[in-house]
Amino acid sequence: MPRQPGKHALAFILITIFVDTVAFGVIIPVLPKLIAQLGETSIAEAAAYGGGLMFVFALAQFLFAPVIGNLSDRFGRRPVLLVSLAALGMDYVIMGFAPSLWWLFAGRLVAGMAAATFATANAYVADITHEEDRAARFGLIGAAWGVGFVMGPAIGGLLGESGLRVPFFAAAGLALANVIYGLMVLPETLARDKRRPFDWKRANPVGALKAVRQFPVVFGLFGVLVLYHMAHDVNPSTWTYYVLHKFQWSAGQIGLALAVVGLSGALVSATLVGPVVKRLGEAGAAYLGLMLGAAGFFTTGLATQGWMLFPAIAIGAFMGLVMPALRSIMSQAVGDDAQGELQGAIGSLMGFTSIFAPLIMTQTFSAFSSGSGSYFPGAPFVLASSLLVMALLIALAILRSPQVAGGGGG
Repeated sequence: MPRQPGKHALAFILITIFVDTVAFGVIIPVLPKLIAQLGETSIAEAAAYGGGLMFVFALAQFLFAPVIGNLSDRFGRRPVLLVSLAALGMDYVIMGFAPSLWWLFAGRLVAGMAAATFATANAYVADITHEEDRAARFGLIGAAWGVGFVMGPAIGGLLGESGLRVPFFAAAGLALANVIYGLMVLPETLARDKRRPFDWKRANPVGALKAVRQFPVVFGLFGVLVLYHMAHDVNPSTWTYYVLHKFQWSAGQIGLALAVVGLSGALVSATLVGPVVKRLGEAGAAYLGLMLGAAGFFTTGLATQGWMLFPAIAIGAFMGLVMPALRSIMSQAVGDDAQGELQGAIGSLMGFTSIFAPLIMTQTFSAFSSGSGSYFPGAPFVLASSLLVMALLIALAILRSPQVAGGGGG
């Protein structure tokens, strides 16, 4: 079986990530109003249901990412990707027709399960890419995510003017159209002799962690990933509240800043990962991304004027170096028959942090912004900076081993 499918294969993966992110983003502007409408409640009260939907999504991703990753190691990447995409499309159909709040929760459950397309997509890229080029291609996946993050809410806002449910059907159309495209152009990359039996003992969060313990570098870097994602999630969970409270920003200013966040992250992922890895190695790129990410969050937390956030965003964008570099290091440490399992385990960790990080960050913000105690609204961003410093120290301890340094770890 050819290890280098045609140009359409990588293009499909990038389009898949882009479509998934756009499809997720288009519902953001209208979801609060739809929740309020179905629940017959206010926007303020709808926020509690919105938090519940985020929890269900993250919990499903945490539980099912290892399942999907292991299925891709058993049956191949192509069928798992296409089935997951189809499930995602059906989720948006369910949410578009939802007659009650419970249907929205059912849809988010399906979406969390289907979110494992990210894990399988990364495994697919590992299959078709030489080791020295993996970090750069993982960076392209990050860029596709960043552009989708910018375009999704903008498209959703425009479509929402025609009706609250229109963005859901648009998202479903995008996902299902991508399934058709994949059926036509996507080849399989995992040869039959590289596949392994599916085992429920490994296809769960605990089993996935046990399976990767045989790879000390990978297992150690999972600690780095947890700290990284805990810090990363301060932006989606807390940033908007922070700028509204401290700087009284308008919706237009918030939208502009979020666009800058997405575009700057996409620029780093698309153009800088490859050159930085060639110059510093994968480990060096990860170190640089963690250091600059910590500096960006620290600057955000201490900002005294709104304009200061834009340099902080530019500095923090270099966090985009971290995940491609670490994914490359970890993918080189495991065999071809375990790439799906590895990426599924990473997806499960992301789901785990998505359950707890928003709660920790928002409660930290509330505790330091309510006026009942020490007043420091930037506290969650300083906390995020501290987490990245801890992640950097752990990464230094793990990646300075001769074996890793010899492989380009810097």
